[in-house]
Amino acid sequence: MNLVSVIIPFYKKHQFLKRAIESVLNQTYQKFEIIIIHDDPEDNNFELIEEIKKKDRRILISRNKKNIGAGLSRNVGIDMSSGKYIAFLDADDIWYKDKLSNQIKFMEKNNFEFSHTSYEIIDLFEKKISNRIAPPKLDYNQLVKSCDIGLSSVILEKRILKNFRFPSLKTKEDFVLWLLLARSGIRIYSLPQILMKWRKTRNSLSDNVYQKISDGYKVYKYHLNFNFLLSLKCLFVLSVNFLFKKIFS
Repeated sequence: MNLVSVIIPFYKKHQFLKRAIESVLNQTYQKFEIIIIHDDPEDNNFELIEEIKKKDRRILISRNKKNIGAGLSRNVGIDMSSGKYIAFLDADDIWYKDKLSNQIKFMEKNNFEFSHTSYEIIDLFEKKISNRIAPPKLDYNQLVKSCDIGLSSVILEKRILKNFRFPSLKTKEDFVLWLLLARSGIRIYSLPQILMKWRKTRNSLSDNVYQKISDGYKVYKYHLNFNFLLSLKCLFVLSVNFLFKKIFS
């Protein structure tokens, strides 16, 4: 049984964090470490952090000296990690109890380096909104047109991140990393089971349309080095696919 490093960046989501951590602690697959990156230097709620640390000796906590964002915080977690596998979980999302067990088994059986799963979309109170079914396989050309990977569903082998990290973007930082990995030849497969819950929250960065459009352009222009016109074209296709999924999922 291989060690899984679960990386959770944490910024102003006190009401959800404990639930996210409990969903890891309750996994049927128990060989893991939890690395929490506290990205809110102005947060003086030390009682919550101390309470979390006491839950399990496998929980590690790192406090950023300044707010650096979710992507760069995950990079801190990657550098701290000891596992063969790295799994990502946002502080307001929830895993099903057999997520690690089923997904690791799926990866090891098929010799996959990168996998993600289908997931349930929930509201603030964990009421189901809809399901998002992951496509069986994604290559670079497909991924450029539509980001169909739920961050909190991803597990990958740490070794494939040797030359890659999350960029400094407020949104779509995960999209950039998946694209760069796919372009380098990493195969991306999905387990069709719904194994996690993605919480849709109001006033979040992922709900900020202007921010998403701005960062979407940066994905193509600055991180993939596309020219201006190609960047706009790809951004348009990405936006249309996003709206399609939002309407019909």
